[in-house]
Amino acid sequence: MAARRTAMALDDTSKAIIELLQEDGRRPYSEIAKAVGLSEAAVRQRVQRLTESGAMQIVAVTDPVQMGFARQAMIGMKVSGDTRIVADALGALPFVIYVVLTAGSFDIIAEVVCEDDEELIELLNTHIRTIEGVVSTETLVYLKLAKQLYNWGTR
Repeated sequence: MAARRTAMALDDTSKAIIELLQEDGRRPYSEIAKAVGLSEAAVRQRVQRLTESGAMQIVAVTDPVQMGFARQAMIGMKVSGDTRIVADALGALPFVIYVVLTAGSFDIIAEVVCEDDEELIELLNTHIRTIEGVVSTETLVYLKLAKQLYNWGTR
């Protein structure tokens, strides 16, 4: 089972650092230091603490289509039994990039990226629908990604 996550207490300075990195993950520590009123070393330490705690990741965000993944989909699943076990099994699949346990029409929603429709069919039939506990699936195929942002701030 996945470890239980708890919210990390963030002060206003750490929130400002996160927001600056959400705008540009390659922003130099020296520039961040000037903006938040800390030394470059102090910013480096805070960023390290934030990443090591899991509160923040610094990653390159790609366009799946340009990376060769022309088919993206969201798959809603109804599950019998322990949803956490099914979520862990889904999370182990390389095509699955996002898994969330939900309340409502579905017990779990997973986002997947595939090269094409044939690969999506293979993923559904061979990997997802065969997971013990998956009762049914509903696949929502993406036609066009209209908006995707990562700079929503820290509130």
